[in-house]
Amino acid sequence: MATISADNHGLRLAVRYVVLTLIAVIFIFPLLFMVMSSLKPSDQLLRDTASVRAFLPVGDISFANYGDAFSRAPVALFVFNSVLVTGVTVLLSLFLCSLAAFSFAFLNWKGRDLALGIVIATLIVPFETIAIPLLMLVSKLPWIGLDGLQFGWLNTYRVQIIPWIADGLTVFLFVQYFKDLPRELIEAARVEGASWWQIYRRIVMPLAGPVLATAAILKFLVMYNQYLWPLIVVQQESYRPVMVGLQYFFQLDTAWGEIMAYLTIITVPVLAFYLVMQRAFISSIASTGVKG
Repeated sequence: MATISADNHGLRLAVRYVVLTLIAVIFIFPLLFMVMSSLKPSDQLLRDTASVRAFLPVGDISFANYGDAFSRAPVALFVFNSVLVTGVTVLLSLFLCSLAAFSFAFLNWKGRDLALGIVIATLIVPFETIAIPLLMLVSKLPWIGLDGLQFGWLNTYRVQIIPWIADGLTVFLFVQYFKDLPRELIEAARVEGASWWQIYRRIVMPLAGPVLATAAILKFLVMYNQYLWPLIVVQQESYRPVMVGLQYFFQLDTAWGEIMAYLTIITVPVLAFYLVMQRAFISSIASTGVKG
């Protein structure tokens, strides 16, 4: 019986690895096509799409498309803008949304459940319905800078960051995670005289590694891929992110090789961030013992 059970376990494990490998291959193929296409001239790229050659480094292979991409558009500037806006937004979002979720999960105050319901309800509101009102609002908001008091946030980094710091999904993720933490930890800390800020900083957040990684990845993807909002609030090239910069490659003649090179370049920060957060996610689970 033990031998049969071991054989069944090995078979299930083998099937699981086969399925996971197939899924990984399915997801890798678009990336492989993009990278291989970025190394080929546009005419060869279009010919190869009808065969398996599209996924292979065959034919006239070079890095000329990358140089042409940097010549056509300020690629480095667009990547810097997107990384800056996304990074600042993710950090502020994790801090403020976790604070809000902490109050929803551990503090008792009047109207808490109603407020949480309203926050979650914002998830069903399409952005297109608030885009114009939000645009009118930010175009008249004041800001105190080095030049004194100014009105209007258009063509700035802050207009791409501040409206997106807090969102219902991130708050909801933190609330659900915090509710699963042992209440005995919080009660014991309160008995010892710890303040709510100390509990948040020294007990709750050190245990929140998995949800921090998950929320950071989701927020990073949303912010890095933003197109409509930067398109309507940023007209100066010096503040444009990578998705708006993609328009440069569809003007006059469309060079698909340059487009693939540009897409490969702007994908690197996403993959790097995901790999870093994946490692943090796994290490946090191992250190805290959280499962699921």
